[in-house]
Amino acid sequence: MITRANTKIVNIGGVRVGGGHPVVVQSMTNTDTRDVAATVAQINALAAAGCEIVRVAVPDTEAAEAIAKIKKQISLPLVADIHFDHRLALAAIKNGADKLRINPGNIGSESRVREVAEAAKANGLPIRVGVNGGSLEKSILEKHGGVTAQGLAESALCNIALLEKFGFGEIVVSVKASNVPLMLDAHKILAQELPYPIHIGLTEAGTPLTGAIRSAAGLGALLSLGLGDTLRVSLSGDPVAEIHAAREILSAMGLRRFGVTVIACPTCGRTDIDVAGIATRLEQKLSHITTPITVAVMGCAVNGPGEAREADIGIAGARGGAVLFRKGEILRKVPADELEETVLQEIAAM
Repeated sequence: MITRANTKIVNIGGVRVGGGHPVVVQSMTNTDTRDVAATVAQINALAAAGCEIVRVAVPDTEAAEAIAKIKKQISLPLVADIHFDHRLALAAIKNGADKLRINPGNIGSESRVREVAEAAKANGLPIRVGVNGGSLEKSILEKHGGVTAQGLAESALCNIALLEKFGFGEIVVSVKASNVPLMLDAHKILAQELPYPIHIGLTEAGTPLTGAIRSAAGLGALLSLGLGDTLRVSLSGDPVAEIHAAREILSAMGLRRFGVTVIACPTCGRTDIDVAGIATRLEQKLSHITTPITVAVMGCAVNGPGEAREADIGIAGARGGAVLFRKGEILRKVPADELEETVLQEIAAM
């Protein structure tokens, strides 16, 4: 069992994070926020996939004003991603954003940070202090000789102190880098210093396969330490893939269960059925189910039912078909051409 860090509870548009609440899955659109129809379509696709909080880029006033139109057509809490111009943060608040993601170090003077903090507080918005390895303050880079774990943590702590100076405490913090060990060290430093919930993620992780693997390594390590109240798996391409990867990571860590989990053996010379094909097709056909169910597709009857003993339903290859089993108990043999349909029928009857 993983013991979660007991961080402060922060409410993001009705979704509570921190304080032992389930780790929340986030993503970010890659549409032009000013294109309301495209952005709404992508957000709703993310919601259907299991996303729980979504972030949009706000590069200009038109994008900030689009938030009001987007909010009317989505169900997810919406985070406005702000850089450099504090006026965009104020506009996003005015147009109904549920949370801001800012780096106080790059939006100007203390008076501007104060203006944003006061507006967010008046409207009940939390702020995520988001520090990235690629956007550290010049003074910190010079002090630490480049991007370091100490530098990332120092930047976050300084920016949080600035918000606290203005009486603002509804804070989420993130320190992201593309280097896994660096990211881990930065979070270990922060965890000793802060009571606030932490949003975790590996920035610029990469393409869907390599990015998911690198994210699983980094986020899995953090989650095993009890760190992480929300997470994003940052992948190049369709952000819906981020949701699938995030859910798999949380399921693998035993922190949450989402819908159907298909487990499958790697196959060997004893394999009697098309394990990869069957498993892939079952994942696709069962993707609409929200009830937590484990389905096993095993190549042979030698170890199949035993190795997948905890599966709710499963098949293990046998000559001419497979044996059907439930929780490790063999039920009956099924012909090869009836395997997938039998599994679907058994699940429908559960």
